Amino acid sequence: MKVEAKSELYTQRVRAGKRTYFFDVKSTRQSEHYITITESKRVGETDYEKHKIFIYREDFEKFLDALNTTVDFIKNDPTQQNLPDHFSHHYTEEVEKVV
Repeated sequence: MKVEAKSELYTQRVRAGKRTYFFDVKSTRQSEHYITITESKRVGETDYEKHKIFIYREDFEKFLDALNTTVDFIKNDPTQQNLPDHFSHHYTEEVEKVV
């Protein structure tokens, strides 16, 4: 059963080089909130390639746990220790709340 999006309630955009990520909060017709994460990448002069995932309320905690565990794995991997620190807060200015 496909649930149609009723409205977009909130958007946050993260610019990351050639890619832009959109974190959107939407509401179904039953007023249940969910998150969409969209990766948008420019291909060519005017075209964009987009990939989207949907995260529903009942999966928020599992999703965050898996994401945090995965990021921690990379941060603690000895083979990654000599690479630039991409986890610092200097990217804060690239995050923009749209709604």
